[in-house]
Amino acid sequence: MAYVLRAAAAEAPGLFSRLQSSVPTLRAFFTSQPLHQVADPLWNLGRLNHVAIAVPDLEKAATFYRNVLGAQVSEAVPLPDHGVSVIFVNLGNTKIELLHPLGSDSPIAGFLQKNKTGGMHHICIEVDNINAAAMDLKKKNIRSLSEEAKIGAHGKPVIFLHPKDCGGVLVELEQA
Repeated sequence: MAYVLRAAAAEAPGLFSRLQSSVPTLRAFFTSQPLHQVADPLWNLGRLNHVAIAVPDLEKAATFYRNVLGAQVSEAVPLPDHGVSVIFVNLGNTKIELLHPLGSDSPIAGFLQKNKTGGMHHICIEVDNINAAAMDLKKKNIRSLSEEAKIGAHGKPVIFLHPKDCGGVLVELEQA
């Protein structure tokens, strides 16, 4: 590895020194940031709860995570209020949520029409006060996809934030 780095440094003398000089800056950034930043005195952002992946074949996806990767995989749970069936893949520190449409009116059906092989649908981050978070974000002109929180797959209130206001990512907030 050292030989490869030296060879790269010889070919691009300024690049290697720029890479070396940026490491302390990145390390300082990551070590100086608190784990929970206060968004507003009334609510705090928590941990990543899950990454949701829309899949065209729920059982095939579950089999991959269970039999190929050796993950702990839940049974499929239909959520008619959200128009999806879900399976959770436990990763220890977080989860993957496999989403499959439950009926043709499902938002996941529309997603899969555009993305035939599936793909990342949203990320879910916990908050300690979902109602305060929703009100604060609305004041900051962050749109949500519903007027108020709904009960999500974990039986807790959730709200989805518009991807155009969140860097192109659909963000779900879940009451911790």
